[in-house]
Amino acid sequence: MDALAPRILCIGMPVRDLILRLAALPERGHKANASHLAEICGGNALNAAIAIARLGGRVAFAGPMGDARETSSGFILERMAAEGIDTTHIVRMPGVTTPVSAIMIEPSGERTLTIYRDPALWTVKLPEADALLADCQAVLVESRCAAFATSLCAEARRRGIPVIVGVDRAMALQDGLLTAASHLLFASAELQETAGIADDGAALQRLAELTPAFLAATRGPRGTIWLNQAGALEETPAFPVQAIDTLGAGDVFHGAFALGLAEGKDVREAMRFAAAAAALKCTRHGGGLAAPQRLEVVKFLRDRP
Repeated sequence: MDALAPRILCIGMPVRDLILRLAALPERGHKANASHLAEICGGNALNAAIAIARLGGRVAFAGPMGDARETSSGFILERMAAEGIDTTHIVRMPGVTTPVSAIMIEPSGERTLTIYRDPALWTVKLPEADALLADCQAVLVESRCAAFATSLCAEARRRGIPVIVGVDRAMALQDGLLTAASHLLFASAELQETAGIADDGAALQRLAELTPAFLAATRGPRGTIWLNQAGALEETPAFPVQAIDTLGAGDVFHGAFALGLAEGKDVREAMRFAAAAAALKCTRHGGGLAAPQRLEVVKFLRDRP
């Protein structure tokens, strides 16, 4: 990996994913046979970290992980190492269980999932800011990690380091990450729930009254809507592809966007770069492990001037 490439710190909770492909979801109380089983590592920030590494960035990961003796944590760490992700700052928590999810994917690519997260994970204490932020050009964090990451994100902003927050659940309007972030990337439904407004554009403008952060909402095949520096709404279209697996697509978008910013791209360039990476991911199975390589994205964009 290029030593001059931007170094991005990703903060989150790694997850062991069990993926089942089904012809259709079973009705409540019924069974269904799966046509395929896969076991991969996942989690919002980890999927983004994999995308960043494959797109040419240097990645360090920080966050809680379960007991060193359990199977799930060892499984995830092996795969992180294979992707070239620095795991020095992961905090092992004795007696705690690493998150595990069960994911059902339909032929359309849509996914339904359930996940278990040990409540003790939220009590993690991250390493000191000097160790985490050294040689760091950007921080990417899952919004659910606000309880243990907000102070670090605020310190990163004091040091002039961009903080990109991927939001996949509704946030409280008092959430510290609303103001500790430089960039907030919402999923559409979570944006509307956070703002209490059933329209993406109006919801972005409402939140702009509460935070100085850049605000955007990803909307799957409808592309991304965002507010420019003048406070006007702009849209970045999604690239049309034949989607077979949308799991992790938003996370890949977040990772590619963060890397684009760290590389010096303006917001429009970073958005298009991220949209291309997410589109390619949707054309293959494997969650975040289906994130594309840099050369794939470059060719994809070159073919679509």
